[in-house]
Amino acid sequence: MATTASSVDSESLVARIIAELQADPDARTLLLRALLTNEWLGMPIRLERMEADVAVLKTDVGELKTRMTRVEADVAVLKGDSLEAKLHRRIRPLLSRRLDLRRTQVLQSPVQDTRPELLEPVERAFDAGDIDDKQETRISATDFIVRAQRKADRAPVWVAVEASNAIARRDLERARQTADALKAVFSQDTLAVVAGYRIEPQDRRQADEAGVHILLVDEEK
Repeated sequence: MATTASSVDSESLVARIIAELQADPDARTLLLRALLTNEWLGMPIRLERMEADVAVLKTDVGELKTRMTRVEADVAVLKGDSLEAKLHRRIRPLLSRRLDLRRTQVLQSPVQDTRPELLEPVERAFDAGDIDDKQETRISATDFIVRAQRKADRAPVWVAVEASNAIARRDLERARQTADALKAVFSQDTLAVVAGYRIEPQDRRQADEAGVHILLVDEEK
C-alpha cells in the first residue's frame, strides 16, 4: 500500500507542478533552467548561428558561380580572338590545300581593313539595287572574305568564312547568306565556309545540306 500511496503522491505532485507551470510562464523558464543542461539551453542559439552560417555559405557559393561564369565568358572571348588571329595567318594555305584554291587574297578579316577591291563593288551593287541593306550588312560583318581561283580551271571564286570556336548552325547560316550576297555582287562562283575547333554531328549534317564547307583547325597549333 505504501508503494501505491507513493505513486499517487508522485502523480499528484506532477499534476500540481504542470498546473502551476501552465499558470505561470516565468516558472516554466526557471524549471527548464533547473532541469536542462547549458548545452540544451544554448541549442536554439547555436541552431540560429548554423542557419546564418549556411545562408552566408550559399551566398558565397552563388557569388563564386557568378565569377566562374564571367571567367569562362572571358576565356571564350580570348579563344575567339586567338582563333581569328590564327586564321588570319593560316587561312590562305588552309583554303588552298583543302578547297583546291590558288592565288588566295584576303580582302576582309577581323585584323585588317576591308580592301577597296571588295568595298567598292559592294557599294556599287547596293546603289544599283543588286543587293539590299541586309545583304550589305551581312557582307561587312563576315569574318573573312577571300578572293581566289580554282586550281582545276583557274576560274575566279569568292569565299565567305565565318569563324567560331564551336561551329553552330548560326555560323552556317551566316556563311551561306554572305556567299549568296557575294554572288549577287560579282556574278561569280562563291563558296560558303565555316572554320573552328569543333562542330557537333547534327551541325555537320546541316552544313552538308546547305553546301557549306567545314575547316576544322587544330587548337594546339
